[in-house]
Amino acid sequence: MCGICGIFHRDAQRQVERSALAGMSAQIVHRGPDDDGSYVDGNVGLAIRRLSIIDVKSGHQPISNEDQNLWIVYNGEIYNHGQLREELESRGHHYQTKSDTETVLHLYEEYGPECVQRLRGMFAFAIWNRRARRLFIARDRLGIKPLYYRFEGSTFLFGSEIKAILKHPGVKPEFNRSVLAEYLAFGYVAGPETMFSGIYKLLPGHTLEIGERGEMKISRYWDLNPPQDEERARDYYVKGYRDLLEQAVASHLMSDVPLGVFLSGGLDSSVVAALTQKVRGERIETFSVGYSEETFSELPYARQVADHLGSNHHEIRMSSQDFFDSLPTLVWHEDEPLAWPSSASLYFVAHLAKSRVTVVLTGEGSDETLGGYARYAWTLMNSQADRVYRALTPAALRKLVRSGLRASPLSASLHRKLEHTFLIRDGEAWSSLYFDNFYSAFSAEDQRELLVPQARDAAGDAYANSLRYWKQSAGDLLHRMLYTDIKTYLVELLMKQDQMSMAASVESRVPFLDHELVEFTAGIPARYSIRGKEGKSILKSAAEDLLPRPVIDRRKMGFPTPWSIWLRAGLDALQGMLQGPQALNRGLFKKDAIARLFAEHRAGRRDHGARIWRLLNLEIWHRVFIDGERPAGPEPALAAASSRTASHADES
Repeated sequence: MCGICGIFHRDAQRQVERSALAGMSAQIVHRGPDDDGSYVDGNVGLAIRRLSIIDVKSGHQPISNEDQNLWIVYNGEIYNHGQLREELESRGHHYQTKSDTETVLHLYEEYGPECVQRLRGMFAFAIWNRRARRLFIARDRLGIKPLYYRFEGSTFLFGSEIKAILKHPGVKPEFNRSVLAEYLAFGYVAGPETMFSGIYKLLPGHTLEIGERGEMKISRYWDLNPPQDEERARDYYVKGYRDLLEQAVASHLMSDVPLGVFLSGGLDSSVVAALTQKVRGERIETFSVGYSEETFSELPYARQVADHLGSNHHEIRMSSQDFFDSLPTLVWHEDEPLAWPSSASLYFVAHLAKSRVTVVLTGEGSDETLGGYARYAWTLMNSQADRVYRALTPAALRKLVRSGLRASPLSASLHRKLEHTFLIRDGEAWSSLYFDNFYSAFSAEDQRELLVPQARDAAGDAYANSLRYWKQSAGDLLHRMLYTDIKTYLVELLMKQDQMSMAASVESRVPFLDHELVEFTAGIPARYSIRGKEGKSILKSAAEDLLPRPVIDRRKMGFPTPWSIWLRAGLDALQGMLQGPQALNRGLFKKDAIARLFAEHRAGRRDHGARIWRLLNLEIWHRVFIDGERPAGPEPALAAASSRTASHADES
């Protein structure tokens, strides 16, 4: 795991300044505190911050091929690099190291851009071809590793994190107002754009090439397509999934440094921990985070699994003070506003893990590939009921019912439940039935009331990116939802996973997102994945010999944080911040709309917790990146939380 960055000047006579390249690299030192390296060839410069995991002694980057025509900087892990190395050596390639980085380089030397088709793992890398004067960049299929770029016509910049690009002389951070609507709805931007004007993501499963004249080509090399195979018996999918998952976990254990597992106590992380221990045949390290608010804390469940496995288990507790103190630092690490409060939980447990390991396995990705979220089953039922409702009820009456329920003086709890049903949602619009139902903090209607006219006119289309993926999806309703989430929601989750773990200089790995395993899940019939209101039926059956039944059957909590409780305690301070002159002078939101939102939440008429979270994070992001209020650092919050750590291995 590393951090990479680079510079390419279109003008061949313009030399890359080593100081500029070093400044970019220094911004991401947390991604690789063990080593650094750079390579400059006239108008091109590559830099790397290395977290040493494979071939610790001789895996220094950048690495070149035999004749030093090709140079690579690389971030990730290639789990099949051993097999690829044997093949490449048989074809005459000579290795200088034992690292998977060199395998990627020789593979490109052999196959060119098609090399990505042979890689099994997580990666973002850049290869400079001196002879052809061409830069080739690639990102893994699911987007486990991040890659950002900026090209204004004369200079192309790239980096593992946006802050590296912002450090280049002449780059001024500017808010991209055209993504405001999407951010307010979803909390993230699903397409190639970011919150910064002129800075883009290289999308998962894509490559980018830029030639000496500045011509840039972006190509998609992978997509998730439902297989056309004939449906099999359920046992076939259970066994096939278990076999592939166990292979994925085994491959993800490749490491020359200590390794552990993030353990929430939920099904996904528990399965990963159980398989890790089974494959390794030895006691493993597990790490959990929790809170003093027991209703939200999963620590008892994590302990139950740790006791079952006999792992060396470690815990950390966060307080509301830890949470709020750390937010500016977390926003700085993620480069964009935090989509979910759980970023803080991940950040704190990553720092706990760093004291003992360098690599962790996580349970990310199971829900989006196996239908684990309640919204999938709920939408299937909602869709069926809505078809009957629309067939029997005139459009005018449906509209009257919707407006009446929205305006009714119901409790916040009842109102929230009704908002998830076809009675309030417009079944004729997928954006309403699905996106507004389960993702949007501010719907299009809400935004009309919130935004000042000038901001509203520039805010863009909240649903365009997500609807584009929805329209190109194929298969039944469940698989279309899963495809859309894999292309949008999951990419943001993976960014959070990467940035929060790398903030602690810890590499996180996600075996549920081995691409061959994901491709297998695309062929599992919906009726086998979801039974009634319960998802992940295949995984539950595949894990029966690994975990106690209560763990397998436990209701999903979803890495919760006590945000609703902490918000009540800090409501006055947050309102003062969001209605203060620094926030209102940005010319985005109506002051009376903000006041009304807090008044309704305070009175219990509506639960505006998700909306306040969106506004709070946008304001913190502006202060950190646009106003230049660099956070002081995480030390106070981490020190406080560290005093509340516990090691059950030490107690046993």
